[in-house]
Amino acid sequence: MKKVITYGTFDLLHVGHINILRRAKELGDYLIVVVSTDEFNALKGKKAYYSFEDRKTILEAIKYVDEVLPENTWEQKIDDVKNNDVDVFVMGHDWTGKFDFLKDYCEVVYLPRTEGISTTKIKSDLGVTDKEAK
Repeated sequence: MKKVITYGTFDLLHVGHINILRRAKELGDYLIVVVSTDEFNALKGKKAYYSFEDRKTILEAIKYVDEVLPENTWEQKIDDVKNNDVDVFVMGHDWTGKFDFLKDYCEVVYLPRTEGISTTKIKSDLGVTDKEAK
């Protein structure tokens, strides 16, 4: 079985999220999505609209997602890849090069984002900043 892993906050679910999850799943047989916890978001200066538990529940309902794990630190990626026997690490192309250090452990793929949509854009259109999202 070929395992794929991806990371993100996955707040305010939109078609761009679905597209990246679908395309990530197409790269293997089993997709693990690692979601930023509320505490990790706070360390990054971000605030999700939905709690970690709600975002986890939403992701678990998506047919492309096989497993959802918490992201607590930037540094956990190598351990996640090794401990889950991951074959492919996937992120959006805006992260190109940032996770190449994982090439020692698995294939690294940067997928193009869906044009014209992002959680940041939605929050901006609504006049909400990350710090006041909740």
